[in-house]
Amino acid sequence: MTDFNSLIVSATMAAAAGLVGCFAVMRKMTLAADAFSHVALPGIGLAVILKLNPLVGALMALLAGSVLIWTVERKTKLSAEAITGVVFSVALAVGALTATGEELIDALFGMPSRMTITEMTFGLAAACAVIVFILRMRDRLLISLVSGEVAIASGIAVSKLELSFLVAFALTIALGMRYLGVLLMGSLIIIPATVAKRFARSIGEMFAISVGAALFSTMSGTELALWAHRPSGPVIVAIAGSLFFLSLLKSRRTGARLDG
Repeated sequence: MTDFNSLIVSATMAAAAGLVGCFAVMRKMTLAADAFSHVALPGIGLAVILKLNPLVGALMALLAGSVLIWTVERKTKLSAEAITGVVFSVALAVGALTATGEELIDALFGMPSRMTITEMTFGLAAACAVIVFILRMRDRLLISLVSGEVAIASGIAVSKLELSFLVAFALTIALGMRYLGVLLMGSLIIIPATVAKRFARSIGEMFAISVGAALFSTMSGTELALWAHRPSGPVIVAIAGSLFFLSLLKSRRTGARLDG
């Protein structure tokens, strides 16, 4: 069984993923979310070569990728999905050339039992920061999602808000590296939010359902993985995927109001 500290960190990380995922789904970033997580690979490879914690390399690469995508999108007016696809392809190639070893396997598929005190402290603080950002900025994010012109007229710095969301998105992916691995973290961000969107009638309901699904998947998946001596990432995502397919058995209540 996982210790109490690990459970707290994993629960907070799952809550952050559930909240960020709601806006990622409404912004139609479902495919970009998975691709964006691969941007961490070059950073992981470099960290392994320099004998640093892979989490440090992944975080630096993801933050750099966020700024790069935001900058290119502003200057070229290309969609974030297209830019993310290009960055993903390059990152995957560079990562394949630089990343090897046991640390890479842990980073790709997650090993929560090996978390250090430093990783736990960072994970808890960063997850709380993401949660606070989403909850405080949710109205501004919703307005900018509905209409950029209305957001600007309302005094919202849309460009900075876009960058802040990308940074929160990148941070959330880095948070899940020890639990799901960067290859699967995008799934925990997207799947619970997709389930929530099928049934939620308001943003508050979407938040609650998405966070609940992410928490259930993470908690049960972590324990099941430890019991079965398997990497936690695939187990957690398999449970989240099962929730999605089970949700298809129930008629959709509404959710049309939450379409981006």
